[in-house]
Amino acid sequence: MRPPARQQPPLRHLMKSLAAIAAELEGYDPQALPAVTVSAFLEALTDPLRDTETVALVQALDRVLAADIVSPISVPPHDNAAMDGYAVRGSTLRANADTILRVVGTVLAGQARWDAPIPDDACIRIMTGAVMPEGLDTVVPVELVQHEAAGDCADIEYIRVPAGAVRPGDHRRLCGEDLMAGQAALRAGQRLGPAALGLIASLGIAQVSVVRRPRVAYFSTGDEILTLGEPLRPGAVYDSNRYTVTALLRRLGVEVIDLGVVRDDPAALEDTFRRASAMADAVITSGGVSMGEADHTRAMMRRLGEVVFWRIAMRPGRPMAVGRLQPPGRESPTLLFGLPGNPVAVMVTFLAFVRPALLRLMGARDTAPLLMRARSAEPMRKKPGRTEYQRGVVTRDAEGTLWVRTTGNQGSGVLRSMVEANALIVLAHGQGSVAPGDAVDVMLFDGVI
Repeated sequence: MRPPARQQPPLRHLMKSLAAIAAELEGYDPQALPAVTVSAFLEALTDPLRDTETVALVQALDRVLAADIVSPISVPPHDNAAMDGYAVRGSTLRANADTILRVVGTVLAGQARWDAPIPDDACIRIMTGAVMPEGLDTVVPVELVQHEAAGDCADIEYIRVPAGAVRPGDHRRLCGEDLMAGQAALRAGQRLGPAALGLIASLGIAQVSVVRRPRVAYFSTGDEILTLGEPLRPGAVYDSNRYTVTALLRRLGVEVIDLGVVRDDPAALEDTFRRASAMADAVITSGGVSMGEADHTRAMMRRLGEVVFWRIAMRPGRPMAVGRLQPPGRESPTLLFGLPGNPVAVMVTFLAFVRPALLRLMGARDTAPLLMRARSAEPMRKKPGRTEYQRGVVTRDAEGTLWVRTTGNQGSGVLRSMVEANALIVLAHGQGSVAPGDAVDVMLFDGVI
């Protein structure tokens, strides 16, 4: 049975208002906000969750460590062989001539250390991972030795080690060369992937303390949005955002609260916002944040919380709302992210801004999207003054160089282009047009969407 989540003391510092956060950002302009300023604002807005729980290691994939993992043992716990071969004293190997040694025994992985005396002219056959016998410090790989005839003594085995085949200390793993007992193996804020789980298991640790999963509520807004199963009617579209956003949230590892579609009705919107903020750590909506849309969603956000509305200098995804909702009877507020309605714009703003903020909420240290450099396979037109996120396909040529091309039509409603792409091409705010062969930043999708 899983232990209950451990409640941390509430935050005691006074929470900054959105206006105070904005005042600390140089050149803040909500009508033309650079993407880097959005990221800085969200970093200042988002406090990591403080509730923790203890889970079995098998359940810890993609969770965030709440405390350092300190190694209770040294890894490896003893000097051991890195290869199958023969354990020898490095000092007995001759530099300018072959060395002949007598084989006096065998040590297998998992056996106790060989404790019988080993003469200077002798060696031990040893398997990968086996404990190095006392006094022996070098392993000669089995493929490098030659077997010598033992005359009439069939029970005696000799090997010849060619001059210069190995150096003293070769092919031996030292005790604690990976981790020493008492050393921090992983730090708090580490998101646990398969390799991290294996490392923890290698220390004999069966349970870990992790940050509680954030609860994130999502709903789509708009009278034109149809739920799957409804008949298509003129002017209406099926709700793709609900499926892309909730899938992105599940892949991130949060607890998803799917509230479906809410019509442009003040009473329905107020009820949904109140329910969502009461049960979630963050609320995400799509649609209803552009100036030209019905004002019910914007008005309800203002009424129920502290919200700022931005026109971000980016393409796609210009309109966005960010703020806090304060549920009655709860000290900590609920984060609010109001995303645009166009399907590609929703995914791009989520990947660029919401996902890093949610990772910070989860307690993760490394939250910024990882960008790599690739060469453009085609010209790309762009004017300085906004960040552009173009859908791209990254490939690698025979020399190992990464190349990227666009998927063609970059319209914010062309969701098919996100399926065809394996990355976003990120053209920075001050960057101009790109010529073939120019280096550009790419945000790879693998493992993210």
